[in-house]
Amino acid sequence: QVQLAESGGGLVQAGNSLRLSCVATGHTKSTYSMAWFRQTPGKGREFVAAISPDGATTHTSDAVKGRFTIVRDSADNTVYLQMNSLKPEDTAVYYCAAEWAEGSWYGIASSEYSDWGRGTQVTVSW
Repeated sequence: QVQLAESGGGLVQAGNSLRLSCVATGHTKSTYSMAWFRQTPGKGREFVAAISPDGATTHTSDAVKGRFTIVRDSADNTVYLQMNSLKPEDTAVYYCAAEWAEGSWYGIASSEYSDWGRGTQVTVSW
């Protein structure tokens, strides 16, 4: 199990960028698939992006493809979500998630992840 802490959220105007960070502490010597999900009031958690333990494989949702990029720095046990060309519909609480895995595995369903951060608010205005 790892503890996850997100940061980097805030209020930005449409068209601008933000970079979210998620630092993992705890059993970080194990390998983990990492992902970002987002949630708006009254809705379930929506998959945004995921990266495999070896960092070689990534996947982003159709809603953010071409605008968001997920990368990881294993030396710092940190995963980043670079968000460009933000839109008002990207407004949500963004959560970091982790699941023990090996190789190129990643999941796109929230049920596939055991460890979660507390979330960071992203608000995009016109």
